[in-house]
Amino acid sequence: MAGTKMLKLPEVLEEIEMSRAAFYRMRARGKAPKLIKLPNGQLRCRRSDLDGWWERCEQHAA
Repeated sequence: MAGTKMLKLPEVLEEIEMSRAAFYRMRARGKAPKLIKLPNGQLRCRRSDLDGWWERCEQHAA
């Protein structure tokens, strides 16, 4: 995991321009980027997972 860029949830929400509520609805449907829950309860998203999610969104839009 060393060297892997981890984004905080607010950073992810800002990048995808989505509210927290909308993100959680999308997550409940299994359509959101993969999140990692840390032992302290905070959520993180790997940069690579978010980039992969963007690519899948582009493929579905095409």
